[in-house]
Amino acid sequence: MDLSFGAAIIVGLLGSSHCIGMCGGIVAALNMGVSENINQRPEALFVYHLGYNAGRIISYMLVGLLAGSLGAGLLRLGLNPVAGQLLAAAFMIALGLYLADWWRGLALLEKLGSRLWRHIQPLGQGLFPIQNPLQAMLLGLLWGWLPCGLVYSVVAWSLTTGNALDGAKLMLGFGIGTLPALLIAGNALNYFRHWARSPLLRVTAGIMVIAFGIYSGISGFTQLQHHHHHAESSSTSLSHSMNRSPRIPAILRKVA
Repeated sequence: MDLSFGAAIIVGLLGSSHCIGMCGGIVAALNMGVSENINQRPEALFVYHLGYNAGRIISYMLVGLLAGSLGAGLLRLGLNPVAGQLLAAAFMIALGLYLADWWRGLALLEKLGSRLWRHIQPLGQGLFPIQNPLQAMLLGLLWGWLPCGLVYSVVAWSLTTGNALDGAKLMLGFGIGTLPALLIAGNALNYFRHWARSPLLRVTAGIMVIAFGIYSGISGFTQLQHHHHHAESSSTSLSHSMNRSPRIPAILRKVA
């Protein structure tokens, strides 16, 4: 399994408490949107929540595809891949601070995303009442565009992959990581909303994501220093080679 894909799953798992806290109202509305007969049968309700979440993850993958394509374009324009990794590390640290509720800077991105959400949200009203799992998946496709700082951080990460398919795969991993908590919450919402509000849980998840961001940043700086050192070594070796070669005119050796 690709390291980034696995890391995205872990970030999704760590951010699950935020997902439940933020999307709890949506999950409750979705439960109310199905018939009473479905609501009283946990196994049937579970199938509907599979549909919701499948649609949500498909939307994530679409965003990752777009972000990865944009990143590929930036690389062709000369963006240093290490700079992209450092940007992703910065977003991971910001995400950890956001999850721990120590800094709410990512809320600014959510406000920007809410402008798009205002146009998407009304589309879901025509899908109620929810009569089958396919209809549930269509609602999930809309749900995936809900403004969320957690999602936006991983989108920024997928931007740095520099490849459309890798960006989509990263968002798939993140979606898979958030899936267990949201599926369970769909059938036991009240209990899990209380669990998600636990400060200890949020701080622990935040610290782990911050640690991951710091590790990624250090790796990026190490690569950057190695690149500069390699470039300097290559330049020095070329200069020595020119000075020692008897076939190179003296005037060129002086210039070198």
